Amino acid sequence: MAILTEEMKRLVRHQRLGYVATISPDGSPNLSPKGSLTVWGDHHLVFADIESPHTIRNLAANPATEINVVDPFIRKGYRFRGRANVVRGGDTYWKILDAYKAEGADVRRVRTIVLVEVTHAAPLVSPVYTLNLSEDEVRRLWEEYHVKSIQKTVVDLIPPNDF
Repeated sequence: MAILTEEMKRLVRHQRLGYVATISPDGSPNLSPKGSLTVWGDHHLVFADIESPHTIRNLAANPATEINVVDPFIRKGYRFRGRANVVRGGDTYWKILDAYKAEGADVRRVRTIVLVEVTHAAPLVSPVYTLNLSEDEVRRLWEEYHVKSIQKTVVDLIPPNDF
């Protein structure tokens, strides 16, 4: 079992969005974003099943999972590997649901809770850092990219006649 560091916990709680990978019955990968991802103690991550029938089916058949959480501006994060437990009731279910409620979440649509025991955690770092850029430089470049992409119009997407 891996121990989640304070930095890992901070990132997960701040980002909230994690990409959960599971294995489908035919062996193909399944990747699903989960906006309810949070930390549950020093060894577990948790997310709510709101509309995740494929993820829940896959985890029921094979509890192996990997979750990636990345700060999109600095392009760094963590990958968490572990075993999922689909929780449909009981004390743990209600404690987690109460924690979501305390944070202001509308829990009426929650079908199940997925509690992931993290067995391995590792940093996830973009190759952009091989250019020896600082986090501030990466953030600036990423923000600049987004500003420019928002300013583009349909005309910018049409190639010139002599293309």
